[in-house]
Amino acid sequence: MESRIGFATKLGGILAAAGSAVGLGNIWRFPMQAGQNGGSAFIVVYLLCVLIFGVPLLIAEFSIGRHARANTGDAFKILTPSSHWRWVGPLTVLVAFLIICYYHLVGGWVLFYSFDAITGTFVRLSEQVAAGQTDAFANNFIGYITNPYTPLLTMVLFMGLTHFIITRGVQKGIERSSRILMPALFIIMLMLVVFAWNMPGRSEGLSFLFHLDPSAITPSVVLAALAQCFYSLSLGMGLITYASYFKREDNLGKNAVSVASMDTLVAVLAGMIIFPAVFSVAGVQPAEGAGLVFIVLPDVFNSALSNTPFLGWLIPTLFYLLLLFAALTSCVFLHEVVTAFVAETFEWSRNKAATAVSLSAMALGAICSLSMGPLSWFTLGGLNIFDLFDTVTAKFMLPVTGMLTCLYVGWRLHLRKLWVELTSHGQVKVSWLVPFMICMRYICPIIIGIIMITQLLALFGIEVF
Repeated sequence: MESRIGFATKLGGILAAAGSAVGLGNIWRFPMQAGQNGGSAFIVVYLLCVLIFGVPLLIAEFSIGRHARANTGDAFKILTPSSHWRWVGPLTVLVAFLIICYYHLVGGWVLFYSFDAITGTFVRLSEQVAAGQTDAFANNFIGYITNPYTPLLTMVLFMGLTHFIITRGVQKGIERSSRILMPALFIIMLMLVVFAWNMPGRSEGLSFLFHLDPSAITPSVVLAALAQCFYSLSLGMGLITYASYFKREDNLGKNAVSVASMDTLVAVLAGMIIFPAVFSVAGVQPAEGAGLVFIVLPDVFNSALSNTPFLGWLIPTLFYLLLLFAALTSCVFLHEVVTAFVAETFEWSRNKAATAVSLSAMALGAICSLSMGPLSWFTLGGLNIFDLFDTVTAKFMLPVTGMLTCLYVGWRLHLRKLWVELTSHGQVKVSWLVPFMICMRYICPIIIGIIMITQLLALFGIEVF
């Protein structure tokens, strides 16, 4: 397996791994969670969670992937053959596949909104709001997602972009696209941050993010930050596959810190863009829910920039292109986890495996899309099919695969194999093995267990905190 094709450069590998983590969870979910959990209090706790929980788990997945030199589905079997642990890999691949099914549908939504922004649709909707149609932006979004055809078209287009990158291979597809998309993402973010600093709600928005009120740190805030850290860093989704493409001399500890740092930076910058805009418009609250990105923000941008038509067009366009790039890098990662497993398990060509994954994901994605329109009558436990996919994967399957990975590294993986990877075959000095093993054996599994239990109870209407 040493001849396995990997990333051509260290930077390319880090950008690809960072791109896997940087996604809608950073730019959409993070500001929403921060807004609902006290702003700065949430951010402080989140940073601690990344350090204590996120980085160790990243190192664990990187160690498994690089030592096995195999895709996620085969890695555990290679490291511990004839063991029940071999099923952790295929389970993780299944999680990645199920997430693709609805994630690329949301990617299609972002593509549609990027088109709306570019063509000036938001400007026209803003004019309707000014004329008294206060629900214009909400009606635009609801009309789009409930349409039986348009979301399917944008979903197919978004999957087409992902499929093209995957079929180009690890170096010419994944790595090359990451070296383009990630810098572009940061450039757009910095441009939008400069814009946000010139909005009337800048001071209030930044104070909300960075002025710490210790009394706002509650158990529920800590739990929300832990859950966000888990999802934002793509833990338990198959980063093992990307790690198998790392070079032997790469310092896995530094790689993990680099990925976590870039991921966190994007999330914080997203807050620095969104909250000054939110506080610039009267009547809009920072705790807006899932409609923040697709209903509230288009209205906010256009209301705040109603006197500057060019910026009223440019800023939403840049913002949705930012979302599009983030969604694309994450979807490419998830697709690669499944494609690599299918190709190497069935000895198929990359093109054949990628096509099988894309077509099957689009078939299930179509059902998820229709569940918000013609199939909205079908629910299970009060959830439509789209919400069911999201709930099962995010609240149950991901914590399970994350916990199993921790327990495997902490209790089952031979310490010699782990030491080889942590020290990059003796080239890197490691003085943090003991705290790392404590995290793997005790701290991380306990944290994940708490997340799972509280989320399970919440489904039954029982709030722990």
